[in-house]
Amino acid sequence: MTDKQNLLDPIHPGEILLEDFMKPMGISINQLARDIVVPPGRISGIVNGKRAITADTALRLGKYFNVSPEIWISLQADYDLRVAQRTTWPEIEKRIHSRVA
Repeated sequence: MTDKQNLLDPIHPGEILLEDFMKPMGISINQLARDIVVPPGRISGIVNGKRAITADTALRLGKYFNVSPEIWISLQADYDLRVAQRTTWPEIEKRIHSRVA
């Protein structure tokens, strides 16, 4: 784990959804929720960084925005890993010793 990886705060995929897709296209939370047939609370939670993008939501967003669902899954996985690196890595590094096969 390098210090460079900890310089920037991880970007939640909801921020990318909001800033790079919804705002430029003039799409509200309610409109997106209606259009991809999910509860508005799901979209609100995602764009507010309180909820993860699930595989189901990734499929829906991928179809709606004509992008690969893997993009959304990758963004979420990267975010989750960076958060875990910040929160649990020091303890893992301290308590778990590497073994070489």
